[in-house]
Amino acid sequence: MNADLWYVFGRSRGGPNRLRLVRALDHRPRNANQLAKALDLDYTTVRHHLDVLMQHGVVSKTDDEYGAVYEPSESAREHWETIEDIEKQRSEVETPDTM
Repeated sequence: MNADLWYVFGRSRGGPNRLRLVRALDHRPRNANQLAKALDLDYTTVRHHLDVLMQHGVVSKTDDEYGAVYEPSESAREHWETIEDIEKQRSEVETPDTM
């Protein structure tokens, strides 16, 4: 799971938005439309990132119907510290030191 987390969050262009999605889902399970509105992202962008997160076992959804609700998977919750480490490292790289 750690390798999957590093890939989807740390080593891909979509990592920052995927981190935002997972953080929002950790706060409250939501469907793709709710996520798009809450994070001010295009619906198709959210769907793409949710599909990637599903493929890597980071999120799960309630069913396959339209309006399915997503939440962090049990595996992601078990490795939450790794997600936080990736988020911290990304923010350090994206925010230059102001010394």
